[in-house]
Amino acid sequence: MTAGASPSGSAGSTTVAGSSGEPDITAWAAQIRRGDRRSLARAITAIESTRADHRRTAAALLDALLPHTGGSVRLGITGTPGVGKSTIIDTLGCNLIDAGHRVAVLAVDPSSNRTGGSILGDKTRMASLVLRPEAFIRPSPSGGLTGGVARRTRDVLLACEAAGFDVVIVETMGVGQAETAVAEICDLFLLLVAPGGGDDLQGIKRGVMELADVVAVNKADGPLAGPARHTAADYRHALHMVRPKWAGITTPVLTCSALAGEGLDELWATVVDMHGQLSAAGHLVALRADQAVSQLNAEFGHLLTERLGRSPELTALRHRLDADVRSGVRSPASAAAELVDAAWPEP
Repeated sequence: MTAGASPSGSAGSTTVAGSSGEPDITAWAAQIRRGDRRSLARAITAIESTRADHRRTAAALLDALLPHTGGSVRLGITGTPGVGKSTIIDTLGCNLIDAGHRVAVLAVDPSSNRTGGSILGDKTRMASLVLRPEAFIRPSPSGGLTGGVARRTRDVLLACEAAGFDVVIVETMGVGQAETAVAEICDLFLLLVAPGGGDDLQGIKRGVMELADVVAVNKADGPLAGPARHTAADYRHALHMVRPKWAGITTPVLTCSALAGEGLDELWATVVDMHGQLSAAGHLVALRADQAVSQLNAEFGHLLTERLGRSPELTALRHRLDADVRSGVRSPASAAAELVDAAWPEP
């Protein structure tokens, strides 16, 4: 896949162009559904593009693909840096492929707030999985958004489902202040922690604990096997003090070792069991519907902000209000109210 590839069907592309030179959405969607990786990669490039014409193309393509989505287990994985998220995904992904699954990994790297750049090094950390033809790994910059996910991650996830990937894993940047963004994309949320006990537990925010569907203590091998068991016990105790995410469903706490390949079968069996419980209780359908509406609201806000930014008058007003707020002359609430009144005067 080529970052920045044009979605318009240039030479060598597998994307079919229509008579007007615009992409043939029907043919493109059919290629994706057949599992054509180049077509999928170009679709993701269009989805993540900031160009207005690419966005319109991507929206039409997603509408065509939408009836063919929803058939995967959507698993979000988070944890502090160094806990072994990529190693877990590398080993678990290979195990799943050996069991007959097709695995897509959407790995979101942090973007610099200064330059917008990101390292995008996830493929180097998943050395075994990246070699498997049944795997699709797509690193994406977060674009500076909080929550550890990119603005278009859910749309990319849907495209991967339409391409036949029945397990989609979203790896986030790490435990932060807005990891609820992961829960608004995935079916299940896996919190990965390292052996450490009290200090490590203290560093995990209560909100993240409340979002977790499964907790796994990684690196449970060798001299860390004992500490890992103690850490798991600490988390089980802590979860008793947290309101359950789902009524009647207890959050399981497991130990595993990605390095030794131990406990991963049990971990996946637990994920599948939890997924089945949510589906049987009707929670999964409701969850995905709520997630779609949440994305609608977020996208509405993004598009409004962008539309306002294209107005010279409102841009000038915004700059003046920014200066007033920065200097302490105006409160943010007062400045925001003036900006909204200027954009949409009261009738």
